[in-house]
Amino acid sequence: MKITIPAIVEGGKATAGPPLGPALGPTGMNIGQIIGAINDKTKIYAGLKVPIKVIVDKDAKAYEIEVGSPPTGELIKGEIKIQKGRKEKGQVVGDMTFAQAIKVAKMKQGGTLAKSLKAGVNEVLGTCVSLGVTCEGKDPREIIKAVNSGQYDSQLKAA
Repeated sequence: MKITIPAIVEGGKATAGPPLGPALGPTGMNIGQIIGAINDKTKIYAGLKVPIKVIVDKDAKAYEIEVGSPPTGELIKGEIKIQKGRKEKGQVVGDMTFAQAIKVAKMKQGGTLAKSLKAGVNEVLGTCVSLGVTCEGKDPREIIKAVNSGQYDSQLKAA
């Protein structure tokens, strides 16, 4: 019998406390071993919240860990080193370069519906609008228009 336990943990800092410990306890598995494996798989996302799934096969006494991609907003906040997005409409909490937007879009590849890097960058810039983050000192919507008109094609091809 397989049980799937979904959770969101901080990269490399999962603990045996809630939400994982109480959910894993009844399975009879070695909780410390599973937590160690989760921390090992998520350490590259240190400081970010990461969705995970622990799939436990109680009969075979085996487990599998699936690590999802952190939300785009978390990747942006980690990239420009801010804790929170804006609180009020019109508030600007940070600025990112176009190169950073490309980097975040590449991190999200495979975990998004974007069919191209250009579309992925536009998704990232759209999230910047919600967070109150500018791109190269401009409203991200202006950059999206410029990307769609081909002004950033050379940077996208070079990436």
